[in-house]
Order: sequence, then structure tokens, then C-alpha cells
Amino acid sequence: MSRHIADLQHESTLEARGYSIICGVDEAGRGPLAGPVIAAAVILTPHSTPDGTLHAGLADSKSLSQSQRERALNVLKQHAIIGIGISEPEEIDRINILAASLTAMQRAVAALPYRPDAALIDGNKTPELPCHAEALVKGDAKSLSVAAASIVAKVTRDRIMVEAETRFPGYGFAQHKGYPTKTHKEALQKLGPCPTHGGIKNAAAFRAENHVFQHSEIINQHEMLMDHADAV
Repeated sequence: MSRHIADLQHESTLEARGYSIICGVDEAGRGPLAGPVIAAAVILTPHSTPDGTLHAGLADSKSLSQSQRERALNVLKQHAIIGIGISEPEEIDRINILAASLTAMQRAVAALPYRPDAALIDGNKTPELPCHAEALVKGDAKSLSVAAASIVAKVTRDRIMVEAETRFPGYGFAQHKGYPTKTHKEALQKLGPCPTHGGIKNAAAFRAENHVFQHSEIINQHEMLMDHADAV
């Protein structure tokens, strides 16, 4: 069976129903032992790129190489409208990973420079939003807007974890990005958890007793929470 290629069919269906400004929303970071959940909301502007440049290279971020994702993000920063939301490990510990993911999605939509009329959400649940929202299972493989959001979320989170390795060396965050690999588990056994680990009792206690490491500091450092002028 041939693999479906993401397109604008779902966006076109919403436009036919009267929704003119449509964003795709996706997240990265629900599976790792460390790091935040990052969500992105992306409004594509196809009319600004009649040669199709905007859509070139857009696909589910998991199907792209790191270099392909980086190139796609560079195009999106020029031709799309982007909002980014974050849920820190301490929030994930407090409200659970699903609620944290939906909260990050809310923040991503709120970070857009103007309110969309509708949102296509990757997955089977939708956050509470001030606009129409539809869940789209495997949306990053079906909708170009959601695919774009998956790329932005993935690249942003990967950059955060590369920076986290410089702050907390020895865990290999730059390689595994916080996911539960053999190398990561061995580092945890040797070094114990650090403030960027979530769902681990000692890490939560460490954060309570010391400076709470905010991954948003890294985002701001790298100017990944872009204002509208930088995003378009």
C-alpha cells in the first residue's frame, strides 16, 4: 500500500465550510524521560509562494532526516506564521503528559500573532481553543499544516536538548534528545537525574530544592520563540 503524502485537502475542506485562517498544531516530547514538551502552531501562506516553495520538503517530521527538517524550518520561518508553546518537566510531573501536551498546544496557538478560525490538531484529542478545532489522527502525515507544525516542534525541541547537554554534560542529550535509550538509562544509573528529567522522584525533589531549570530560557536564547516579524 502506498504511503499517503500530506496535502492541503483537510485545510481546503475547512475553507469550504467558511474557515479562512487555519493552523496546524503538533507536539514533540511525549515519550522522553527528560526535557519539555514543545508544541507548534503553523499557518501556511501558500499564496505567498506561487512556485510551491513553501510546500517543498514538508512531511511528517519523523520521516525526515535532521538536515531535511532544518531546511524545511528555514523555509517555514520565511513563508509561514509560527507560534510555539512549551510545558516544562515540573508541569508535566504535576498535571500528566497528556494534559501538558494539550496545554503546550494551547500556548502555541495563543502565541500566533492573530487568532486562527480553525485548528487541525495531530492526534485524537483537542485542547480547549478560542477557535474551531478538529483532531486528526496521524495528522502529520495527512495535513501539510500539521506536518509543518511537527517539523517546527521537533527541531525546536532538538535544539533545546542539544543545549541541555552543555548545561548537564554526561547524559548524552545531544544524541538521544532525552528519549529512553540504553545510553541514557546507563547515564541515569551512573549520574542520577538532573533538573531536566521528568517523571523521576529524585529529579522532582532536586528541582524543588534548587534553581528550577526552565527550557524556555534556551528557547529565548536561540530566539526560537519568534515574533511575527521574524517568522514571516
